[in-house]
Amino acid sequence: MDILSDTLAALRTGRPSVVRTDARAPWGVRFQPIAGAGFHVVVEGRCVLLPVGGDPIELGPGDVVFLRRGTDHAICDAVASEPVAFVPDRVDRSSPIGSFTVGDGGARSVLVCGAYHLDIDRPHPLLGDLPEVIHLPAGPGRHPALRSAVDQLCAEIHRPQPGSDSVVTALVDLLLLYILRSWYAELPREQTQGWASALNDPLIAPALKAIHDDPAHPWTVESLGGRAGLSRAAFARRFSAVVGEPPLSYLTTWRMAIAARMLRETGASLSDVAENAGYISEFAFARAFKRHFGAPPGAYRRERRVAAAPL
Repeated sequence: MDILSDTLAALRTGRPSVVRTDARAPWGVRFQPIAGAGFHVVVEGRCVLLPVGGDPIELGPGDVVFLRRGTDHAICDAVASEPVAFVPDRVDRSSPIGSFTVGDGGARSVLVCGAYHLDIDRPHPLLGDLPEVIHLPAGPGRHPALRSAVDQLCAEIHRPQPGSDSVVTALVDLLLLYILRSWYAELPREQTQGWASALNDPLIAPALKAIHDDPAHPWTVESLGGRAGLSRAAFARRFSAVVGEPPLSYLTTWRMAIAARMLRETGASLSDVAENAGYISEFAFARAFKRHFGAPPGAYRRERRVAAAPL
């Protein structure tokens, strides 16, 4: 698995939640903060995103918005419209893709709204480097893979067919990857830094891949530097500058991410989790895990282990 896919898989704590919002002007919906990242895809009509503390963002058909921390925000047909709170109990759950209706009898807008459930206890650099709001407008020739996924999503929403629920869920799941790819592609080369830069850095990417391929290996700064063809000191400086933390600090970050995922999603024993994360003893692992997450592995498992999130 490549580094980006591997990281997304480790950070996810369930399947994305998806709701189709059918709105008639005048209308507005305020979304409360969530534990993860929020997204909206405009299927039909026009609307305005109102982020807290930010300027309004006008949205049109095919536009995609990603909110990396799922912060409080509103979407309305116009800035002057009064939003109502999004109430999960009002969502029609008669099908796997929930539906929500709001507004009066004016111009129609249709959106796909939802959340990617992500582990945000100790954010990975992948999330930390993203802006609060990513707006990817529709446009000829822009981000063809993302546009194709959005077009397919709109077609399934407009003309449901047998299996549409599964198709929509799969497409929404893929959107996260396409959103990140599209955002990375739009960054001017001279502004590319952090995680986006690390993925394509010819010296740092091989070291990151080595960590992701075998996190339990007893890596040292010197051995990782060998993957990059750099001396220990030169590698440590470059890795810290590009990734934002020292090599062994990132190794611990990644080991804790995969350990947390095992605790949430499997019934593996603590000794197996510890071994998989590169720790010789349960005690050493438990101490490192508590230092990282603020809770011992057993308590974390009891509190965070979840089944696939309901849609």
